[in-house]
Amino acid sequence: MEKIVLFGELMLRLKSAGKERLFQSPALEAVFGGSEANVAVSLSIFGKNVVYVTALPDNYIGKSAESSLRYYGVNTMPLYKPGRLGIYYLEDGACQRPSQVIYDRSNSVVSLAEPDEYNWNEIFKDAKWFHVSGVTPAISLQAFECTLRAMQEAKKQGVIVSLDLNYRKKLWNYGKTASDAMRELSTYADVLIANEEDVQNCLGIPLQNYTTPQESYRHLCMDVKKQFTNARYVAITLRQSYSADHNGWSCVLDGQHGFYESAHYDIESIVERVGAGDSFVAGLIYGLTEFESDKTGEQKALDFATASSCLKHSIPGDFNLATLDQVMILMNGNSTGRIQR
Repeated sequence: MEKIVLFGELMLRLKSAGKERLFQSPALEAVFGGSEANVAVSLSIFGKNVVYVTALPDNYIGKSAESSLRYYGVNTMPLYKPGRLGIYYLEDGACQRPSQVIYDRSNSVVSLAEPDEYNWNEIFKDAKWFHVSGVTPAISLQAFECTLRAMQEAKKQGVIVSLDLNYRKKLWNYGKTASDAMRELSTYADVLIANEEDVQNCLGIPLQNYTTPQESYRHLCMDVKKQFTNARYVAITLRQSYSADHNGWSCVLDGQHGFYESAHYDIESIVERVGAGDSFVAGLIYGLTEFESDKTGEQKALDFATASSCLKHSIPGDFNLATLDQVMILMNGNSTGRIQR
């Protein structure tokens, strides 16, 4: 089975209990996560042959982080080095109080690793698809250079490349601007995924106002494709935040055969928002590799990805643990949430 390769930083996630403020009580929930790792787990659960490439500290924490992916069937190719694992702290919002993330990732082993330390020829052997997000090149100059090298090597070997722009304002502080870095990386991407703010902050392309929102987003995708002619697909996720617990969720896709809109999901009593974008990416990669490459298949790929990301809002933790059958059921219109017996 052809493999899907992902490269990024696997982190330790420390979260306050329930909806508490950070350190409101003297305990934090500890799990592992990270953008590309989240995509890898979801794809593996869908039955894909997934390989996750990263750098990890050569200690018990690093080995535990790797085990958290292998538990879900993800194949790992870690570069083990002395050093530390990146950490992020999460406080889950409620009602009108937003969630907040605090990063502690400086000098992590991924941020210090150099491009030549990875065996890219071996990594991309028999690979069909490569995915990375804009979070990784935001960590450090070395991480940007590793991301760039990985995308270049993937293209040389004829691998399809997807890039989730994933703008993180708090991370871009080592000298390169998000726009400079992401515009360069985007020239190697066959598939670009973002929300409208990502497109503006990473590519400098604004959302224009047309008669309808659909027309506005269709033209945004067209503007991206005009500047990045390598992009065969441009997907935009659309979130309406009514409160921390109540969001609207839908997505659009400008494919090779047309422009498509997904169903709109009204998501109340959200369990967790973190990882929703990553679960959309996993669903889109699955759909574009499994469904027919025609108009019907592109619409189906978008619908599958949107349903996958909708379900992630019901699952705590970074990883989307929704199964292929569960996504298919929601995609086909059964959104009642009734007990399956």
